[in-house]
Amino acid sequence: MTEDSVPEGVPAGWVLRPTKEFATHAGPFYAPADGDDTTCGFLAEAKHGNKRGVVHGGMLATAFDVALGNACWKAAEQRPCATVQLNVHYVGAVQLGEFAAVQAEVMKVTRSVVFIRGTMKVGDRLVASADGVWKILAWRGEPFVAT
Repeated sequence: MTEDSVPEGVPAGWVLRPTKEFATHAGPFYAPADGDDTTCGFLAEAKHGNKRGVVHGGMLATAFDVALGNACWKAAEQRPCATVQLNVHYVGAVQLGEFAAVQAEVMKVTRSVVFIRGTMKVGDRLVASADGVWKILAWRGEPFVAT
């Protein structure tokens, strides 16, 4: 998918992020066309909603898991990582039809874990923040699947 073919509501300069497995069901997710691995976003669709008509908190947590996990992959020199801990702090609601973007910041990388945090915004409005720890795993021969 090219920048010109993203749905209405996705900001200019964002492209579809290739996903497989669980992220395909939860997404779609988008990334800046410039290849920034620390930023990821999603367009809030009806399937992301809860009974109150806003985006379900589980979707916000999922978006953080995808975005922060992808940033950990790069920080760990493209080694697989698994979420050990993810703390999400909900500050406001994401309305259906809004585009929410996560900006990740790697705090520290050790031999075995990555410490990371991020913010989720709709435009300039902060809606959530998160921090977490990802375990750096050893390759077991499985093929890489981008999420």
